Amino acid sequence: MVAPARTSFPKSEISVLLLENIHASADELFGAAGEGWKIERASAALREGELIERIRDVHVLGIRSKTRVTPAVLAEARRLLAIGAFCIGTNQIACGAAAHAGVPVFNAPYSNTRSVAELVLAEIVFLARQLGDRIREVHGGRWRKVSAGCHEVRGKTLGIIGYGHIGTQVGVLAEAFGMRVLYFDIATKLAVGNVRPVPDLRALLASSDFVTLHVPETPQTQGMIGAAELAAMRPGAHLLNASRGTVVDVEALAAALRSGHL
Repeated sequence: MVAPARTSFPKSEISVLLLENIHASADELFGAAGEGWKIERASAALREGELIERIRDVHVLGIRSKTRVTPAVLAEARRLLAIGAFCIGTNQIACGAAAHAGVPVFNAPYSNTRSVAELVLAEIVFLARQLGDRIREVHGGRWRKVSAGCHEVRGKTLGIIGYGHIGTQVGVLAEAFGMRVLYFDIATKLAVGNVRPVPDLRALLASSDFVTLHVPETPQTQGMIGAAELAAMRPGAHLLNASRGTVVDVEALAAALRSGHL
């Protein structure tokens, strides 16, 4: 008697749900992996109740940053084989509950690295030239052609907190702008170009005209920039948070802005 051939889960029965306008190239990649994949799409994120209804017969779920995959959703995902986050972060997914259910979670750590780095440099120039104030004034019908307090970013110091994929690219672009670049990271990282590490967070804050945050949301990073850290920054310095909102104490930041320290 010949033993039946061992096969993986039949691809012709796999159902894929892609949310939040994931790029059409995903369909091509799934198609290349095998015939018969059933792919459904939604242009926006689904609320918890809606996702519970849709996910019961789904094998692969693809999301971006707005969809919340909660324990309640995972409890109803009886056929789920994997969750793909088409973005960098995974904090919108109950990863503990997914692990308990044996559902692997994947992300795309390089998906928007350069986009974020370019945006951070644009924001640095925007802040250095006080464009936010001038735009608000023009929309209010007031024309003020002033340059007091405005400056080029060349020669200024940028401090990068979190020297990972994005932080590294920010440093490369900032050096091309003629900035002096420092970084602080809890892990030892190889510096790119002339970027220099600093021994601790306070040293970076006290030495930087601009500080940009590129850290994940973890128990260690929540509230890592509070009143004491903001006070350690140079008077008139700028803070850019490209991390999760919980990394900065918003009330302390508002106080620092009202006082004119930042």
